[in-house]
Amino acid sequence: MVTPESNDYLDLKAAVTLFIVTLLWGLNYAAIKYSNQGISPVFACTLRSLIATICGVLYCIKKKETLFHTDIRLFHGFMVGLLFGLEFACIYFGMLHTDAARSVLFVYLSPFVVAVGAHFFLKGDRLSFPKIAGLVLAFAGIVTVFGGRPKTAKTTMVSGDLLEIMAGFLWGATTLYIKKFMAEKVHPINTFLYQLFFSIPILLMVSLIFEPRWVTHFDALIAASLIYQSFIVAFMSYLLWFKLIHQYSVSRLSAFTFFTPIFGVLFGILFLNEELTISLMVGLPMVSLGIFFVNWRRSITASS
Repeated sequence: MVTPESNDYLDLKAAVTLFIVTLLWGLNYAAIKYSNQGISPVFACTLRSLIATICGVLYCIKKKETLFHTDIRLFHGFMVGLLFGLEFACIYFGMLHTDAARSVLFVYLSPFVVAVGAHFFLKGDRLSFPKIAGLVLAFAGIVTVFGGRPKTAKTTMVSGDLLEIMAGFLWGATTLYIKKFMAEKVHPINTFLYQLFFSIPILLMVSLIFEPRWVTHFDALIAASLIYQSFIVAFMSYLLWFKLIHQYSVSRLSAFTFFTPIFGVLFGILFLNEELTISLMVGLPMVSLGIFFVNWRRSITASS
């Protein structure tokens, strides 16, 4: 049984938790680059979903929560898993060809997809002039980043960028689908499990078709990277995120996710020696401010 949101304002505990979650998400892009050095990207994502799913099942058993429904909600869960699996296939393949710093920006096209999609498919969430202005500003930032490739860029960087943009669209579509068909109908742990469980066969199939060799190199650093992606990010941080959505105002929570691309860029530069280009420095604040402006205005409207 899903209970309604209980807190319209975020307390200190929620704010600190969100800050930590977005930091973990930002660092995850650097972790993916590390694991890609020895494990084929989609197979690594399959392992990530499998490990996190096992953790989620054990959590459900301990808390005596329902694992899977037997009605239409199960179908919706499959659709969410399909979108989720395709999204991460794009993320992992894309990062073979582009920088982590650029990837995290392109994936965060998702809020634009949600804003436009909500206008047409969800009730009570219409596009306004402030939202459109924020979208234009953020899109200009994306164009700025896309147009300024690092000096060390390979010719395949464009294809990597496009895959990351597709991942952003898929993430947005997943969010819209959950809002329309699953919100207030299933427990957050079920949405969590459906996303991961149903993504496993999809990712495995993609890996079997496009990845002839799954493991080329394995060491302690790659193992640590995989554990981080699976247990820390896919299980712990996602579960925390769904619990926060379950308890607090979604419009207020969304503003904090804008820390993720900032952390992603910083960790890419700090740990992967990626180049800090002028276009990246100009585009990053444009994207972050644009997304924040859209959601900040929505938060004010929602609370008035």
